Amino acid sequence: MSKRLVLGTVLVAVLAAAGLGTYFVSDGRAREGKGSKGPPPVPVTVAAAQQQTVPIRLTAIGNVEASATVSIKARVDGQIVEVKFREGQAVTKGEVLFRIDPRPYQAALRQAEANALRDSAARDQARSQAKRYQELLDKNFISKEAYAQIRTNAETAEATASASRAALENARLNLEYCTISSPLDGYVGKILLNSGNLVKANDASPLAIINQVRPIYVNFAVPEQNLPDVRKHMAIGPLSVDVIPPDPAAPRVGGRLIFVDNAVDPSTGTIRLRAQFDNVEAALWPGQFVNVSVRLYDQADAITVPSTAVQTGPEGQYVYVVGPDSLTELRKVVVQRADGEMTIVASGLAKGERVVTRGQLRLGPKTRVQIAKPAAEPS
Repeated sequence: MSKRLVLGTVLVAVLAAAGLGTYFVSDGRAREGKGSKGPPPVPVTVAAAQQQTVPIRLTAIGNVEASATVSIKARVDGQIVEVKFREGQAVTKGEVLFRIDPRPYQAALRQAEANALRDSAARDQARSQAKRYQELLDKNFISKEAYAQIRTNAETAEATASASRAALENARLNLEYCTISSPLDGYVGKILLNSGNLVKANDASPLAIINQVRPIYVNFAVPEQNLPDVRKHMAIGPLSVDVIPPDPAAPRVGGRLIFVDNAVDPSTGTIRLRAQFDNVEAALWPGQFVNVSVRLYDQADAITVPSTAVQTGPEGQYVYVVGPDSLTELRKVVVQRADGEMTIVASGLAKGERVVTRGQLRLGPKTRVQIAKPAAEPS
């Protein structure tokens, strides 16, 4: 009885071992079969290399400068009785800014008018007398010496009347100077002397400062190596200049190059340039630092790709090109220059080839990819 039990136990153990071995073999084959499919494709975004005409530009950092700056000063002594503007507001030419107490100058004007009337009457009397004495001299009723004295008196009265007229005109000007107006269109700054203060004519400290911003200038410098190109293309026609806003979605502000300095700065090896902008919307403000782009000429048939497609490695710059079989190829390229979101490739790419613009970190040579966004059609 015990012998049968032992044989049965051994038989069960053998059958169980055989079944377990079959399971491991089957499971191993299943795992091996699953691994033979390879890793899943990497999702990427691609774009097609374009062949197009692109502008050749010079970029620099510029400083915005008002086209005209005026320091408002008093031309007569007196007390400020009225300020007619708010700080920072736009003012137009001829708009009243300050008023100085006019009463002393009104009194001086009335006195000058009275003096002018008095001296004009004396002049007229001297002229009439000289005329009568001329007639008497013609009839030999008086001597030439007597007539000469009368003639001198008439000329003296004429000069006195002229001086009175000049004094009257000066008094009128002084009264006009009590009203200080804006000499140009622009934006007025901080009020530097408020109402109630006494001012002196042509004092060193201004009452306010006005900046004209339409048009406006942007000053910048480029390396002296670019001077021949700038002069060459400027001789052909006006060069357009753009101010690149910090927000890529914002429109560029356009102007033109109007000035090239007459000497290179030896301390920096740069040449100063100036561009003028109409600045209709007042997008540029004096004192700003802005990114400037000068358009020299247009380059035809340039191969361009999005700047995000170009990567930099130990051996230089490269892109991942996606072939028709959805496998990637690491392609070395020579970059001519970058212009914002676009890069011009000098060699290494052809028109229409698809390059990866997003997802490069998971890629390598011969990596299978899944295009998440269709490639743009070449123009």
